[in-house]
Amino acid sequence: MNTDADDGWSLVVPLKPLALAKSRLAPAAGERLRPRLALAFAQDTVAAALDCPEVRDVVVVTDDPAAGRALAALGARIVPDAPAAGLNAALAHGARAVRERRPHARVAALNADLPALRPAELARVLAAARQFPRAFLADAAEIGTTFLSAGPGVELEPAFGGPSRLRHLSSGAVEIRMAGVDSVRRDVDTGDDLAAAGALGLGPRTAARRPVAVPAPRGGLEARHGPEGMP
Repeated sequence: MNTDADDGWSLVVPLKPLALAKSRLAPAAGERLRPRLALAFAQDTVAAALDCPEVRDVVVVTDDPAAGRALAALGARIVPDAPAAGLNAALAHGARAVRERRPHARVAALNADLPALRPAELARVLAAARQFPRAFLADAAEIGTTFLSAGPGVELEPAFGGPSRLRHLSSGAVEIRMAGVDSVRRDVDTGDDLAAAGALGLGPRTAARRPVAVPAPRGGLEARHGPEGMP
């Protein structure tokens, strides 16, 4: 097996069981739609990541059977959350699973709730991350983190959750500061976040499930390409 460090990035995407995911979306989406939206976010995130030319593969760490089947159908490798000890343990476990097969792999953690993700913008972030042993991208609020990378031979050391931007800075990771990568920073936890992602242009699965309470954007991907969000 090829273990060349330059043979593309492996992305690790964590996903809670859908019944527990995205609880803060319930006021906007309702309890029935919330888990379906969580899956749609993950599907659009994984599909966009796999369309990025810098990405070799995507590992999804999840114990949700339905989500695992849906994301495997897109081409992701599904790894059970064996540690069952929270987000950062799941990410470290996913990185180890990558390096069991490719010891010298470049690995990056990516949030599962980036429904407006653009492959070209992700490629720019990955190109910037190559310059550093560890690097990260803050979320749109500049409080959390949506992306964390580790080069060959470097541990990922994830510290996601809450004000993780400062924790990743304190850990020695370099913050990637660049314009034009809004879709990589726009994670979705609330109805307002979903509206902001809609302004960028939602992926087709999320667009199809947008709750009525969240208005459709006037511009962006859907306005340009129709309800499926595809050219």
